[in-house]
Parts: sequence; structure tokens; C-alpha cells
Amino acid sequence: QVFQLLTDLKQQRKESGKNKQSSGQQNLNTIVYETLKYISKTPCRYQSPETVRDFLVAMKGHKLTK
Repeated sequence: QVFQLLTDLKQQRKESGKNKQSSGQQNLNTIVYETLKYISKTPCRYQSPETVRDFLVAMKGHKLTK
């Protein structure tokens, strides 16, 4: 979810085309960039809501607790 949210946010910013950024905005951009860079190197990148749902259904029979 985080990967998808940040990817969408990055795309929206590209489309809006705002060039002026405050220092707070620059910090946020750095955090978004670093987080996306990290998540892109993990298997999380390939997960979707459907695969998570399928996993939860498959694990239901094991009666695991949170």
C-alpha cells in the first residue's frame, strides 16, 4: 500500500508541474524518493491487494493470532 501510495503521489506531482518548493516540501520529496528506492528493492514491490488477500485466505486455516 505504501509503495502504491507513494508512486501515485509522485505521479500527481509530476502532472501538476509545480516547480517552487519550500524546504519542507524538499524534505518530503527526499523522504518519498528514499522510501520508494528502498521498497523497490524488496519483494513488497510485487505485492498487490489481491495477493495479500489470497495469502490471508490461505493462512486462515492455520488459526494464527495477530
